Amino acid sequence: MTEQQTTDHPVVPESSPTAEATPEAAVALPVPEGTSAEAGVPGAFAVAGPPPAKKDRRVLRATLRWTAAVAVFAAVGASMAFGITGMDRTDVPGLETEADGRWTFPEIVRPPLPSGRPRPFAEANVAGSHYADLRALVLPAPAAAREDKELHGKDGWLPTEDLLAEYSDTQDRKEFGQRLSDDGLRHIAARGWTTQDGTHTRIYLLQFDSGAVADELRTELAPYSEPEYPLRGTETSVADEDFPTATRVVGIERFVYTESKPYGAEQVRQAYLAAGDVLALVVQSRKGGANAVPFQQTVVLQSELLD
Repeated sequence: MTEQQTTDHPVVPESSPTAEATPEAAVALPVPEGTSAEAGVPGAFAVAGPPPAKKDRRVLRATLRWTAAVAVFAAVGASMAFGITGMDRTDVPGLETEADGRWTFPEIVRPPLPSGRPRPFAEANVAGSHYADLRALVLPAPAAAREDKELHGKDGWLPTEDLLAEYSDTQDRKEFGQRLSDDGLRHIAARGWTTQDGTHTRIYLLQFDSGAVADELRTELAPYSEPEYPLRGTETSVADEDFPTATRVVGIERFVYTESKPYGAEQVRQAYLAAGDVLALVVQSRKGGANAVPFQQTVVLQSELLD
């Protein structure tokens, strides 16, 4: 919490436009009962005459000085408030946030674009194409995680059947594979890792010829209530109502699901992201329950990389 500074301000009497006071125009003001301006006689009246001119100037100067001082304090206070609101919570003494389970990722930098090529959501990029190397757009593993080498693929490109292995039903895998072929899937980049608490993460980026194709496929795969094709190891997946809406990345369509209880040995969380010509699938599973915070963190960071 920040301490508020208080300052004593002079009481400036209200003024009203009146004729210049003269001794002849003195006004009799009632004095509260039991007091007197001269002799303390009950019911007596005090006579208010014109104040000396010098005193008027002294009061005016004092008022101006106090007004300036208040303005300075207000400006300093505002700048301090701006500075604090612009800082991370952990930068403000006394407001450090206890560990909430989030992971530590390496510095994340978008890969360079080929010369003259726009970003996917630039006005000139009508198709929403990602011109950067798709393999460099996959979120890197966090610190101390063990990477899943099986998802490296050949030269960084994953075979379609490795993606289809995420789905539990044989008929679903066949149908989905045919959809990918019909929609002209260009290639898949992927990465996976396992953290020390046993959370297993898999990220798949599927690239198509245009954003329209990717968005249509996303509509079929990820309706609001539940995903079209269940992932392996899941019983019932429902829309994740607890995922913070304030973390949305502009331009990225996000549909998030969580496996509801009772689930099996592991709980599975999943998200579909539509970003221009790329459709992403993020999956996390963990024995006993997949924690919400690292999943949210992973989804948001991957969204930002695709922006």
